[in-house]
Amino acid sequence: MDLFATRGYKGTSLHDIAQVVGCSKASLLYHFVSKDAILTELLTPAGEGLAALDAQLSNPEGEQGVEAAVTGFVDLAMRFRREVKVLFQDIPELTGHPALGAVPAVIARLMAAMVDGSTESRGLVTAYMVIGAVSITCASDVPVPDEDMRAELISGALRTLGREPR
Repeated sequence: MDLFATRGYKGTSLHDIAQVVGCSKASLLYHFVSKDAILTELLTPAGEGLAALDAQLSNPEGEQGVEAAVTGFVDLAMRFRREVKVLFQDIPELTGHPALGAVPAVIARLMAAMVDGSTESRGLVTAYMVIGAVSITCASDVPVPDEDMRAELISGALRTLGREPR
């Protein structure tokens, strides 16, 4: 994941991966049929985390639902910073990747939870802003302690959504 995060998916070869993990390219291909298979394996925990957040948000509404959506997404983006960086670096190449199949629908439900189901322009735009800003911030090397970053991301996201942070 470090290679993909620093060089991008497209800029990382199987040879590069084999060198970093200390094996031959043939040995690597014995365990993984392709670079796509390696990326799928690496993205699986992030996908599982997103699915768990989606399940957690299936019922909450109102202020609690908005705060749970924001906090859950911030925590997820911070936990999987490298994965988010890979996705943002290589969005055109990765949008059709099999490991990302359910992501657009889950993100749509997450954004709906962030605006308590509103379909008004303001809510939709601010939800997109929160998803994008949190993702980009977590994918960047911001020189701030994690606990401060988490608190500021949640507070800023809630303010962006027109909610007062607790």
